[in-house]
Amino acid sequence: MASPLRDTSVAEIERRLDDLRNRDGTLQRTSVLTHMAWVPSEWERAADRVLEGMGPRVPSRTILLHPEPNVRPDRIDATVAQECYATPGHEVCAELVRIWLRGSTARAPASVVVPLQIADLPVFLRWRGRPAFGSQQYEQLIGATDRLIVDSVEWPRVPDAYVRLADSFDRVVVSDLAWARTLAWRAGLAELWPRIRRAARLRVVGPRAEALLLRGWLRSRLRRDLRLVHEPGRRLSRVEVDGERVARMRGLVLSASDLLSAEFETFTRDRVYEAAVRAL
Repeated sequence: MASPLRDTSVAEIERRLDDLRNRDGTLQRTSVLTHMAWVPSEWERAADRVLEGMGPRVPSRTILLHPEPNVRPDRIDATVAQECYATPGHEVCAELVRIWLRGSTARAPASVVVPLQIADLPVFLRWRGRPAFGSQQYEQLIGATDRLIVDSVEWPRVPDAYVRLADSFDRVVVSDLAWARTLAWRAGLAELWPRIRRAARLRVVGPRAEALLLRGWLRSRLRRDLRLVHEPGRRLSRVEVDGERVARMRGLVLSASDLLSAEFETFTRDRVYEAAVRAL
């Protein structure tokens, strides 16, 4: 059960976490990373659904940051909970911390989360919605993480936002879930080699961000441009090159929880993704 803390401090949150870890020595807590998430209010339900779907696959200390800069008075509210899962032979437990940054505290998130990160383990930051590139919050948090995970399908303005994202490539490792969802289609496009070298038109039915990333990928690989014909859709459902339908590789359709879990197992830069973004 979540332990509510009103108008609290980082020290009190740490104390509650220590209490959870010391309460029952028979439970095995096997955190392998710290998972931070910047979750504005409009993304709270979506973030909760993803967490529920992840289950015990990537045991972590999860810290959800809910910024509320327009709420007064300035304070930190939090809940500290323990999520436990039965696995063969034992029970695995991990911590879930929700922190509401109210008022001016929303401008200094790093001072809250850095003391709560597990020492000597990698730190991942999932930013819901379009990152506030250049803001105090963004600069602080990417300076306190090893890998930034975004989903550019959530962004209202692409490709303009990709320019700002590319500025961060040499400062933090970046993953984009929109890019991950194009994998099965990129595999299908690769099957068109070598005739795709002469292609002139790319038609994509699906989210604009994923269509642009496919175009950027082809532009960076072929070293020339293709005309993009985009038709909006909730999911990527059709890709054509010069009127020829591309066959999506089977077995690579993943849920939002699966995609995020997979990113927690990756630590190196994806130079192909970076080249695709820069090509846009």
